[in-house]
Amino acid sequence: MVASPGPGLRVVHLPARTPYARKLHGPDFHILNGTEISSGATVPAAVTATWLLAHAPLTWLDVLHLHHIDIEEPAVLERLLDACADSGVRVVFTAHDTHSMHGDVSAFTERLRLLLSADVHWVFLTESSRTEMTGLLGATPPATVIPHGYVVPPEALRRREREQATASARYLMFGASRPSRDQLSPIINWSLGVTDPSSTLRLLLRAFSPADFTPGSPVPLLLETARHDPRIRLSMRPYPTDNEITDAGLASDILLLPYLWGSHSGQLELAFDLNLLPVCSRTGHLPEQYRQHEQLVAEPEWFDWSTGHPNLFGDRFLTAVENASSRAGFVCRRLDRTFLDHRVQEHKAILTAYTEVYGGGR
Repeated sequence: MVASPGPGLRVVHLPARTPYARKLHGPDFHILNGTEISSGATVPAAVTATWLLAHAPLTWLDVLHLHHIDIEEPAVLERLLDACADSGVRVVFTAHDTHSMHGDVSAFTERLRLLLSADVHWVFLTESSRTEMTGLLGATPPATVIPHGYVVPPEALRRREREQATASARYLMFGASRPSRDQLSPIINWSLGVTDPSSTLRLLLRAFSPADFTPGSPVPLLLETARHDPRIRLSMRPYPTDNEITDAGLASDILLLPYLWGSHSGQLELAFDLNLLPVCSRTGHLPEQYRQHEQLVAEPEWFDWSTGHPNLFGDRFLTAVENASSRAGFVCRRLDRTFLDHRVQEHKAILTAYTEVYGGGR
């Protein structure tokens, strides 16, 4: 059965698995991912460039919104941009990252230069990331700065509340295994450094792939550490749902964000939504994400993994954990209804900005 068409412009997100993409719909544009198009095919949530090319001409969409382009081969991406030009499809690219999450800097830069050479409108989540990208590429892309915004819809939290705090801090860490995020040393440091027998650490992991078990992989030691500390509660999902992540956050006090490098963080925005105290590496443009809300949310407990000798990173992380535990013990961290109201107004402004970006003066 063909899904009922939404109003306005037809948008495909590549991909549309994240809350960031799924919330971008309004009276002037709607998302095609997950719906059936006129050919009878259903656009996948995790659509790829190859899938789109197999369903050319792309006359069935108006806007292609690119997000994470690391997995697309440059030649395939170039063909997709050409197909969009042939069908009059407007291409928008959100630069979530100004540095590859997987560490292949040259291939990442090649993809960025390909987008720069095409008729693509860029979106940056912070002003400082636009400045960094200009320095990286030696040119200023046609761009708009639009903040990340909420991760959990405010209306989904109206009748929710954080689980009652205990005398001991409850920690949460979740996400996929990536080179840009250290999971092993934080877990070992937490297990050995946090001596409170009632403290807990919940690990909500995305399913491992064969690539996670290459020689020297930290995964076996991570699992062994989790098995030997009963305070560590490990669970794994193919791809954790929004509800699973929200429930885990509402049952926690402190969110661990041990990025080795990165540009922006949806998890940091989640911490703001749920009034969690983030323990966060000071990397990329995360401090500016905080400054966008600094009068409304608690400042993260920062630790610096960007300077100094790498052998000192553990000291800095565990000190931040200890500081966060002290802060969490003195504050009753209920959901902040005033901040949720702020998120509603912020989202209205975000949709207005995207109406302009997607419409492009049409």
